[in-house]
Amino acid sequence: MEEKPSGIEMIRVVLVVLVLLGPVEGRRARGQRTHTQESFPLDFTAVEGNMDSFMTQVKSLAQSLYPCSTQSLDPEMKLRFLRNASVSCNDGSPAGYYIKESKGSRRWLMFLEGGWYCFSKHTCDSRYENMRRLMSSSKWPSTRTGTGILSPQPEENPHWWNANRVFVPYCSSDVWSGSSAKTDQNDYAFMGSQIIQEVIKDLVSIGLERAKVLLLAGSSAGGTGVLLNVDRVSELLAGLGHGEVQVRGLVDSGWFLDNKQYRDSDCIDTMSCAPTEAIRRGVRLWHSVVPDLCSRAHHGEDWNCFFGYKVHPTLKSPVFVVQWLFDEAQLMVDNVHLTGQPVQENQWRYIQNLGRELRNTLKNLPALFAPACLSHEIITRNYWMDIHVKGTSLPRALQCWDRSLRNHGNGSITQAPPRGCPVHLIDSCPWPHCNPSCPRIREHLTGQEMSVVQFLTHLGFDVQRMAHEQGMEPDTLLGMLSNGT
Repeated sequence: MEEKPSGIEMIRVVLVVLVLLGPVEGRRARGQRTHTQESFPLDFTAVEGNMDSFMTQVKSLAQSLYPCSTQSLDPEMKLRFLRNASVSCNDGSPAGYYIKESKGSRRWLMFLEGGWYCFSKHTCDSRYENMRRLMSSSKWPSTRTGTGILSPQPEENPHWWNANRVFVPYCSSDVWSGSSAKTDQNDYAFMGSQIIQEVIKDLVSIGLERAKVLLLAGSSAGGTGVLLNVDRVSELLAGLGHGEVQVRGLVDSGWFLDNKQYRDSDCIDTMSCAPTEAIRRGVRLWHSVVPDLCSRAHHGEDWNCFFGYKVHPTLKSPVFVVQWLFDEAQLMVDNVHLTGQPVQENQWRYIQNLGRELRNTLKNLPALFAPACLSHEIITRNYWMDIHVKGTSLPRALQCWDRSLRNHGNGSITQAPPRGCPVHLIDSCPWPHCNPSCPRIREHLTGQEMSVVQFLTHLGFDVQRMAHEQGMEPDTLLGMLSNGT
């Protein structure tokens, strides 16, 4: 019986097809010296106008040539516990990570999971009772399937599907900042910053030392964790003798504001406590580690470094920020609740002002994707390719950013992205879900989908006044909203 081809053989076929159809990154210009090149990443310049369709066709072609080979490809990320068992989850159980290696690639993607935090014995006890998987590894599954930017499918993840992919579960409840071990006096460990350091050390022993790029990504609390740790990861690799690895950050829904709440509340639980007060208390409990430059800039008031617009100016590593302009988590901690009765006029003004404040803190970032949507987290959602800002999808913007950074590191200068390849994208329309590509809205109580018009009416949207402010007739505005424009 003829031997079935391996997954590696199928990938070789894909590479041959790609080389025939378009130029490959690192192709030698006439007169240049020959260098050893990795198989990935590839530069799909010849077909980048229709990348999603192209990758689907390539995958179909490879599978039709070797129909049995896909069965030998295991897409699952497998659980590994840290070799340093002293670095643990909140309850003392071992911390770890999930990994799917890609032997032909020198690109690594390490994702930090989100999931709020706790900042006192009371809030941590409640969290342990109700969300134990975020404080303990005792019931973690042995494998995970990646979605969005962690997906192994090129049609869902066109630019990172072939990277070495690492998912680090969140079990420290400290926004990936803590350095406090569990002792007889401390009921819980808070070791988020050390978990990241130990994961990096483990990965170096299995191939990260040969990496060209490490993208440290995270969503929500994981996104804030990227801001707090991206420079420390770069410094760690340099200290281990691997300073040539280009470390970059991808922050998803982790750019929070320390603004005044819509309604003041007592700091009893995580969801209602003002972010400034919760983080102040947490920093003391967690023994947080923050970037040195940020700590010095804020005179030791380290809680400031948990807010993107304050820590970002102090960072050395390049960072791409993905942020909904009307982030649900931000509204929740600001005590603006969008369930039940339509919001009052003061709440509506607060929501619109939140969008303006976020725009102001984001406007000078070199790399940004900020849709005017009411949502939270995106990069690991299977619909992440469907959201557009000014006609550009998030994966496309990340690819453009990647191309602009190819010369970054080792003292070289970051180059501008190619023409027609934007890396700074922010919506200018003024209300939630005015971007027609926003995720579907569901009524929280019934679960039924709402149209944009229904959603804005639910928010107390005043069509007459808003149309007047936009300089158009009310019927025209409603028509635009109904058509998703």
